[in-house]
Amino acid sequence: MTACGNLQHVRELIEKACARSGRSPAEVILLGASKTVPPERIKEFYECGLKTFGENRVQEFTTKYEALRRLDIDWHFIGRLQTNKVKYLMGKVSLIHSVDRKSLADEIEKRAQRAGLIQRVLLEVNVGGEETKGGVAPGELPELFSYVKGLPSLKVEGLMTIPPYREDPEEVRPFFSELRELKRRLEEEFGTTLKHLSMGMSHDFEVAIEEGATIVRVGTLLFGERA
Repeated sequence: MTACGNLQHVRELIEKACARSGRSPAEVILLGASKTVPPERIKEFYECGLKTFGENRVQEFTTKYEALRRLDIDWHFIGRLQTNKVKYLMGKVSLIHSVDRKSLADEIEKRAQRAGLIQRVLLEVNVGGEETKGGVAPGELPELFSYVKGLPSLKVEGLMTIPPYREDPEEVRPFFSELRELKRRLEEEFGTTLKHLSMGMSHDFEVAIEEGATIVRVGTLLFGERA
């Protein structure tokens, strides 16, 4: 299928999931998870109307950013982030999805302050308790949220998770509903409103939408199997 055909297919699935859950498709941002996807392929999807892309690796991102800088792409960073790489993202990504510790928040704060900007971030939560994945433990989330909320150059806009992989997407539903509940509790406890739940990938994003996702990170279903 062509880039435009793939994009149309995914958008139709989003619309159906929204219809099932009584939501408007306008509430869901489709992010092209473009790890290993070459710049020319990203450009094809951009020309078909996809404007938001997310990268996992800083070095790969900066190369693509330079190659595609004439396009008005809304870049997000969605991978695990080392503090020594933060400086390469400043002023280039609108949203960092993977803040999971105070030291990382401090570094983003320092760099954002230097650049004179407010960096939008999501806090990553490890809802499955998997050792191989980043993310703050659900029990430690309020403390991290309170801390990051107090940093003047950061704006916390919501939560992100990468749940355990299950063949049957229905088995992932409890993890998505848990993230939604964690967001609700933070809003209640801190008297705030959080805009985003970044959850759901190619095989489970429809369930994620039914559970309240506002950003879905779709790679394989858009771009094909990774090399």
